[in-house]
Amino acid sequence: MASIQEIRKARIKKADHLKKAGELAYPASSKRTHEIATLQKEFASLIKTEKEVTAAGRIRSIREHGGSTFFHIEDATGQMQAYLKKDGVGEKMYQAFLETFDVGDFAEVRGVLFLTKRGEKTIEVSSVKILAKSLLPLPEKWHGLKDEEERYRKRYLDLIFNKEVKRKFEKRTVILKSIREFLDKKGFVEVETPVLQSIYGGADAQPFTTHLNAFDLDMYLRISLELPLKRLIVGGFEKVYEMGRVFRNEGVDRQHNPDFTMLEFYWAYADYKDLMKFTEEFISFVVQKTVGGKEIEYEGKKISFKTPWPRVEYAELFSKYLKLDIESLSRDALAKEAKKLGISIDKTWNKSHVTDALYKKVIRPKLWEPQFIIHHPSKMYPLAKTRAEDSTKAETFQLLVGGGWELIKAYSEQNDPALQKKAFEEQESLFKKGLEDAQRMDTDFIEALEYGMPPTAGFGMGVDRLVALLTNSHSLREVILFPTMKPKQ
Repeated sequence: MASIQEIRKARIKKADHLKKAGELAYPASSKRTHEIATLQKEFASLIKTEKEVTAAGRIRSIREHGGSTFFHIEDATGQMQAYLKKDGVGEKMYQAFLETFDVGDFAEVRGVLFLTKRGEKTIEVSSVKILAKSLLPLPEKWHGLKDEEERYRKRYLDLIFNKEVKRKFEKRTVILKSIREFLDKKGFVEVETPVLQSIYGGADAQPFTTHLNAFDLDMYLRISLELPLKRLIVGGFEKVYEMGRVFRNEGVDRQHNPDFTMLEFYWAYADYKDLMKFTEEFISFVVQKTVGGKEIEYEGKKISFKTPWPRVEYAELFSKYLKLDIESLSRDALAKEAKKLGISIDKTWNKSHVTDALYKKVIRPKLWEPQFIIHHPSKMYPLAKTRAEDSTKAETFQLLVGGGWELIKAYSEQNDPALQKKAFEEQESLFKKGLEDAQRMDTDFIEALEYGMPPTAGFGMGVDRLVALLTNSHSLREVILFPTMKPKQ
């Protein structure tokens, strides 16, 4: 059996032979008249006209039978059989096809349609032209790869061989369109804010650092969309949103990728309670558009998105699942409980960080039906308003679904510049003590708040997580076309 390098050399010779014969191995254009799906759909009417059609696509199989050859071509819309016979196209063209074309090549075929004795819709080829010569052979085995990471490294092959993967990304497009459709209809304005920032903020995360040569200035890739969007609320916008890539220098697992798609929107004169009702309507709309109903299946379980969804106090989850009263227990007492469960506790963590670690390890994986987790500790959300009834808690919610997918974080935004400055100072103190993902002081944002920002509700959603859920995908790698991968070498 020939090696890949031997096959590659042989195909390069075929490409060179085409050039010597005055043909192009990589022409710039095609004269395709119909997509394959159109040929299949309009087959009955096209066959009656007996007019020639031209299709184009990748050759997926070649079967020679004496003086005739059957091969299949595939474009983005489907696959169709083509039939080439020696006494139809002539000895020269027929031999040229057999000697020059391989499975994997892109070809253009012209001919009339007919139905084979077996009932397969087919093009009887009158001429065939190469559009792109493939130098590497398509793998003989791709499904069920033991090294699944190879699928992500070579996504182009994954898309060729696994149509379910392609359908997932087509569904992703539907989801993104439905998100924009809903927000646009509700009067939100889509905007774009800088990816490069001199001060990163809006989330607890470590940034990627880069350098701007023109200013001799270290800069950061954004970890959130929040602070620039709230500046727009200060500037007079009342409903703004952005859907774009954000970058966090953190671990990689089934729910995290260093760069991912985030949706954030900000809504003036609304609070977190308004936002929960809005979120029910919003997510229900996207689910309906994507799956055609209110119920999905995820990892073997049915999940209903029928509203309303429960509002569950954050502290109550600890009583239910861990028999702990987090409001009365100290930071050190909670840390002891965490260590019993095998959770490593960083010395720089405050009480909120410890409770969050317990929540993520034990509680979150048990939450399957859509539910709002509300009123987190105020120290956990330095950009959120505290509750008037209890300043130890914030006007916050998270939407949990599907065994621990945290889809959304949202809250009433802090618009008091003095309190926001105090929260930033506390975060800056934690950073100096060694907490690398603490938020940083942003004096320009404080100044913006001093010009006045109306009461505002803010919403952040991991789009990739929603796509994973609605496509029944275990990992974000399944729904990000080119996930971050560690190089083999």
